[in-house]
Amino acid sequence: MLGAAIIFPASAQNKQPYEMTVNGVKVIVQPSGNEIVEVRTILKGGVQNYPPAEAGIESLAMTALTECGTAKDDKNSFKNKLDKVSAEIDGNSGMDYSTYRLNCIKSDLDVVWPLYVDALTSPVFDSKEFDRIKQDAINSLKSEASRPDFAINKLAKETAFAGKDYAKDPDGTEETVSKLTAAETKQYYGSILTRSRLLIVVVGDLDRNELEKRIQELTAPIPQGKPFTLKRYSYVPAKNSFTSEKRDLATNYIEGITAAPQPGSADFDAYVLASRIFYDRHFLEVRTNNGLSYAPIVHFDAGLSPYTSVVVSTTDPDKYKAVLDQLVNKIKKDGFTAEEVKNGKTGYVTSFYYKMETNSAQASSLASNEVLHNNWRRALTMSEDLKKVSLADVNHAFNKYINHMTWVYQGDSSKVNPALYTEAPQKSRPPDSKLKNAGKK
Repeated sequence: MLGAAIIFPASAQNKQPYEMTVNGVKVIVQPSGNEIVEVRTILKGGVQNYPPAEAGIESLAMTALTECGTAKDDKNSFKNKLDKVSAEIDGNSGMDYSTYRLNCIKSDLDVVWPLYVDALTSPVFDSKEFDRIKQDAINSLKSEASRPDFAINKLAKETAFAGKDYAKDPDGTEETVSKLTAAETKQYYGSILTRSRLLIVVVGDLDRNELEKRIQELTAPIPQGKPFTLKRYSYVPAKNSFTSEKRDLATNYIEGITAAPQPGSADFDAYVLASRIFYDRHFLEVRTNNGLSYAPIVHFDAGLSPYTSVVVSTTDPDKYKAVLDQLVNKIKKDGFTAEEVKNGKTGYVTSFYYKMETNSAQASSLASNEVLHNNWRRALTMSEDLKKVSLADVNHAFNKYINHMTWVYQGDSSKVNPALYTEAPQKSRPPDSKLKNAGKK
């Protein structure tokens, strides 16, 4: 969720995006210049909304809205009506919010909109259908548990965020999901379906008065609820740590988690670029130059509890750690180059312009920027915002956030030396003169 610059169809150039408030709910509207309508109703909170013992309940609830029928239609009737007009209605849950979306041709909105409203406001949570989707969820969790890359990430987050919301998986675990019932999931859904948690994003060419009337219809049955504020947490490990699990795997898996800037902070855009350049350098050193891992990863998770992770699978974990240390120390000593930052800006903006060609992608970007950055317009200004980021900003961001790591390891414990992962990092950094003058290169 790094945000995006949006590419606008030529016919939509003169129609400006806007926001309005309907029944106390913020509604963000982006004219599309095409005949497709995408509507997203956002329920804020994500993993903040439930205790660890109920992990997976919101995911099941969002699935149940379309899979368990409504007060007016059972599951088959609901889906048959959608199929007749080739429309889509579905939901998903994430770390910071859940999304319930509608996508249809504008001329079919009169058919699809009542189904969307019914699913959101009067779902029935039929017990037979609920048991079916619960079993599907359990089967999916079992499948994921057998994947080493999933297992290492799960261990890393549970270790780094122990006792915090980000230790939870929105999909839950086999244990938590198996205990959930249709009745308690319905009750839970009713507790979070409040106007105070809602955000609605619309991408489509709709008359404003008509749209406002539709949103009033959608939100009228929904209670206001108690005031709701999203919690933010910054993970900054005080020291290096290492946790190991012995596993019989073909190779060994390592993941390290460290800090990252909060969405909306002054360092954010610079760190987006820093993490992308770091990804490229990490890949070059680990795979190309040393042949230590097939797919080494650097990932910046830019949510409400942001973090950076490095992930590798390797037969030589200690050599990997030595290569990583050399790479990080070199970057802190010499900094990135002006050419890397220039290319990073071009690559980032180009890739997201390309991705933002659909109404669905535009709606997703507007929603994430509003929830995470408190600024939906950032989705429209990304290109200009990145132009303001200097080389010095990027070097500063890397040095500020890439420090101590929380390491986890799964594989052959005889192949790894924990001491190499718990040593304090060298406190080398670009000289002040380099930081101050780097942007002048």
